Amino acid sequence: MSEDGHGLRELGYKQEFERTLGTFHTFAAGISYISILTGTFQMFYFGFGMGGPANWWSWPMVFVGQLMVALSFAELSARYPVAGSIYNWSKRLGNPHVAWLAGWMMLVASIVTVGSVALAYQITLPQISSVFQFVGDGTGEYDAPVNAVILGSVLILFSTLVNAWSTKLMARINSAGVFIELVAAVLLVVLLAVSAVRGPSVVLDTAGKGSGHDLGYFGAFLVGSLASAYVMYGFDTASSLGEETVDPRRNAPKAILRALVASFVLGGLILLFALMSVRNINAPELSSVGLQYVVLDVLGPVVGKIFLVAVAIAVTVCILAVHTAAIRMMFAMARDNNLPAGSLLAKVHGKQKTPVVPAVVVGLIAVLLLVVNIGQPQIFQMVTSIGVILIYVAYLLVTVPMLIARLRGRWPGEGAPSGGFSLGRFGLPVNILGVLWGAGMALNLAWPRSEVYNPTPPYHWYLQWGAFLVVGVVGLGGFAYYWFVLRHKTGVLAEHAADGS
Repeated sequence: MSEDGHGLRELGYKQEFERTLGTFHTFAAGISYISILTGTFQMFYFGFGMGGPANWWSWPMVFVGQLMVALSFAELSARYPVAGSIYNWSKRLGNPHVAWLAGWMMLVASIVTVGSVALAYQITLPQISSVFQFVGDGTGEYDAPVNAVILGSVLILFSTLVNAWSTKLMARINSAGVFIELVAAVLLVVLLAVSAVRGPSVVLDTAGKGSGHDLGYFGAFLVGSLASAYVMYGFDTASSLGEETVDPRRNAPKAILRALVASFVLGGLILLFALMSVRNINAPELSSVGLQYVVLDVLGPVVGKIFLVAVAIAVTVCILAVHTAAIRMMFAMARDNNLPAGSLLAKVHGKQKTPVVPAVVVGLIAVLLLVVNIGQPQIFQMVTSIGVILIYVAYLLVTVPMLIARLRGRWPGEGAPSGGFSLGRFGLPVNILGVLWGAGMALNLAWPRSEVYNPTPPYHWYLQWGAFLVVGVVGLGGFAYYWFVLRHKTGVLAEHAADGS
């Protein structure tokens, strides 16, 4: 029994994927899901609009909280580097019911994220050239929403074809894109830094955003912190490719932590120097256009558009990574017969060694979700925000069972691999902090704020309370289907079971 396959056999699965991914491939998968340029360029306007320049402090705050979660995940990835990591980790730590709910929420959230990230093309490509504005001139009521669906659908089609064709091709494109993204991020930091017109004390400027909030600026800061929370997740993708990674027990933990740390450092510096270099810190475009405006304002149209091309590349590889993670989750749950048509969804193509059907299903659903954005952008915004909440809840369905196992003395347990990543005696406090952070941020994300879930007319109570309503429907409705239908036939499908299982 090979070292790579040990975790699979322990979980009852046989090796079906090709192990072709190296250290940089797994690191690239994690960092492209987080995607420094995609997330910061897509969410800067919101954070600045809600919290002003001082909202910058939400970036290190979210990093510290997510680092507690990532450290726990690194321990788990050293033990179980397996597809659908969140689902399988929860299954080992808790019970099949909790695991199904964790996997279901992560799957739904990942598919929603594919659609929401695809919309980032619309706020980047037309800024590069009007050629990319296929519908009208961008000023009409439906010009931007319809054009966003067209651009996003093309991107999702590309991602579907690549993911269905070859994991190796996906990894090569993703790694090349991440390399370009990292180089562009470093250059952007340098150019913004040398163009600074004010000092770093700008991050102490609240811009009067606390007025009107019951909690003063702290209330505004909590809202603005969602911009950072919407970016810094997905690092577990490195482990979800564990069945396709060489030496995954050593590579996956390193990839998880390196992806998060690199994203924090580069993203934090970009945000800081953007605030220091923009010529007019009170420009209304900062709260509407965002970092795209800063880049063009500071670097000029020629250099600025070159960096926007790098942002478009980052969006592309981000979609590839999110799509890949959703496929692995769908495959992992299906081979346990925990999804409808499990045998079909869990089938690995004999020649390409990829789960083709999940790639297509995820792509189709994501495109259908995009269509909602045409006539109901508020509903789509609500759904995408809720997708992030589902991910934080799915993370909790791993960290909470892990904490319970620690308190009961069942972690790491017998047979824990030696020489792998371990927190040792720091494991319990890190785990506790990860649970507290995850619960607090999930509540902050879901809180019924009109500025998040119903910012423009028409105002409806069900939009403002949409997070609780939709999370409840997805969670309770999905679990009811599992409880009454799927749980009676769950179990590793014979064609995927390890020999002797």
